[in-house]
Amino acid sequence: MEGAAQRPYLMSFGTGGLFVNESVAVARLHLRGEVWDSTAVAAQQSGAFPVRKATSARRSIREIVNRLRQLSADELALFIDGERSEQAALLWLAACRAYRFIDEFAVEVLNERFLSLRTDLTYDDFDTFLAAKAEWSPKLASLSSTTRAKLRAVLFRLMREAEILSQDDRILGAMLSPRVLAMIHAGNPDELRFFPGAERQLGGI
Repeated sequence: MEGAAQRPYLMSFGTGGLFVNESVAVARLHLRGEVWDSTAVAAQQSGAFPVRKATSARRSIREIVNRLRQLSADELALFIDGERSEQAALLWLAACRAYRFIDEFAVEVLNERFLSLRTDLTYDDFDTFLAAKAEWSPKLASLSSTTRAKLRAVLFRLMREAEILSQDDRILGAMLSPRVLAMIHAGNPDELRFFPGAERQLGGI
C-alpha cells in the first residue's frame, strides 16, 4: 500500500484471533471523542474479556484497542451494529491498517495470488514472504524462529476467521457487503486490495 514503506514493522499481533465478540463489547464501551486508552481501562474494569489471568486480559484488550482505534467513527458505528460478516471484514481492515506486515501480506500475497488464480496458501508462502521482507528489515531479521512460528499461526487464524482463507487454506474471493464496500471505496479505494478480488465488486456501487 502507498505509504506503507514509511511505517515501522510492528509485530505485536501474535495474540489470539480476530476477537469479534470481544471487540464488539469493547467498541460499545467507547465514547465518541474519548481517548482509546480510557476505553481500554473501562474494558478491563467491566470484565469485557473474561479470562482467568488478568495479564492475559490486559494483553488481549490492548490488542483489540490497537485495532479498533484504526477505524473511523462511521466505520466503528457500522462495526457495532453490523452483521457478523461486516464486523469480521472491518476487523480485518483494522488489522491491515494497524500492521504494515499484514497490509503487505494481504496485498502482495493474498490479492496477487487470487488474481492469478493461485488460491492455495501454505505456511511456506508465509515463510518465503517474511524472509524476503527480513532482507530489508533488521527488526524482522531478528525475530526468533519461535516468534515467527507464532506470528504465522496467528495470521492464518486471523485470515480464516475473517473468511479471507477457507478452513483448508484456500484464498477466498471477497464478498463485502454493499455498506462495507461503499465505506472503504469512499475512504481509500486502495484498501480494497486487502480483500482478495474485492475491486471486482465496484460495479455494484
